[in-house]
Amino acid sequence: MPDSPGVYLMKNARGRILYIGKAANLKRRVSSYFLRPARLPAGRQDSRIEKMVSEVRKIDYKKTDTALEALILEATLIKKHEPPYNVREKDDKSFLYVEITKDKFPRVLLVRGRAYRQAGKSRAGGDRFGPFTSASSAREALRIIRKIFPFSVHPADKIGKFKKPCFDYEIGLCPGTCAGLIDKTDYLKNVRNIKLLFQGKKAAILRTLKREMEAASKRLDFEKAAKLRGRIFALEHVQDVALIKSEEDSGTENKARIEGYDISDISGTSAVGAMVVFRGGRPAPNEYRKFKIGTVFKPNDTAMLKEVIGRRLNHREWPLPDLFLIDGGKPQVNAAKKILRDSGFVIPVVGIAKGAKRKKNEFIGSIPYNLSPITLIKVRNEAHRFAQSYHKRLRKIISLGL
Repeated sequence: MPDSPGVYLMKNARGRILYIGKAANLKRRVSSYFLRPARLPAGRQDSRIEKMVSEVRKIDYKKTDTALEALILEATLIKKHEPPYNVREKDDKSFLYVEITKDKFPRVLLVRGRAYRQAGKSRAGGDRFGPFTSASSAREALRIIRKIFPFSVHPADKIGKFKKPCFDYEIGLCPGTCAGLIDKTDYLKNVRNIKLLFQGKKAAILRTLKREMEAASKRLDFEKAAKLRGRIFALEHVQDVALIKSEEDSGTENKARIEGYDISDISGTSAVGAMVVFRGGRPAPNEYRKFKIGTVFKPNDTAMLKEVIGRRLNHREWPLPDLFLIDGGKPQVNAAKKILRDSGFVIPVVGIAKGAKRKKNEFIGSIPYNLSPITLIKVRNEAHRFAQSYHKRLRKIISLGL
């Protein structure tokens, strides 16, 4: 099997599908079922799994571009085939579904199967996608999708009633329905694209977005064209390493690329930025990069960091990381997230606040499941060392008049 995301279908001797699963890495995930019990991933040693594996005679698979699409395809196939080993109870009440309501500005919500049973026909008519067997994966999927296609979670009676935009609007998740900042036509385009994504029609979304981008460019609406280009890039480069948490073991750190950033300056003079790279938990010095700050001339680490990351993102020839690690607190992390979002990237960002004497390690943001805090501290320390080293060398060159 390939080392790529996808869905696997386990079948018995008669060809009946016994179980459907998703994976960020098909080869590693499927092979884990056939390791001897002492080496099986945590939670996989129970008799139910052993019984299922004993019945398996054939395994088919379907590749996807991303783990996000694997999650969506898994839900579609489970609904279609109802494999016996995917069913936890006699019905689907415990499963999660994505519901798109029939409001004027439809909301996108996660609901339990039992909510539909209790509500009866009152909720019928809205679009429903699923079932999703993992609550954490479903929530992570919506988080990723909302960054690409912002949607509203505000009830119908709150639409346009806010005096100022909500916090989700400020971070690019709400399209502005709260304060009446988006018209119905544009909003429904987002909703349509979300539906198409859950129907497995990413190619159709991309075709439409590219046509709209070309049309915007022809009428010289470059702001609109840039926003559409960002969405196209985000769809084509979805970074979803944290999506299928329960399916992967910590060995995935062996392939993870982490980029660490730090700023070094004294009262805003000779300011520099540094980027270090770790692969598989080890430094990759040949990929380190130095940046001499050229747009900020007073002490402002946040602004300097935005310049550095912006310049880094202009290098499309450099591989994208699985994580941006920032030496700094919430202001620096938020700055990094904003420039990534504005550039159309969906990549996790974690910061480490160090305190005045660099004696504490307060993590800002969620650490991806396959990376250890110890590794991230090593990256932070190396970024700090590299930035200081470059800063001292630059100051020496300036003092010598070279």
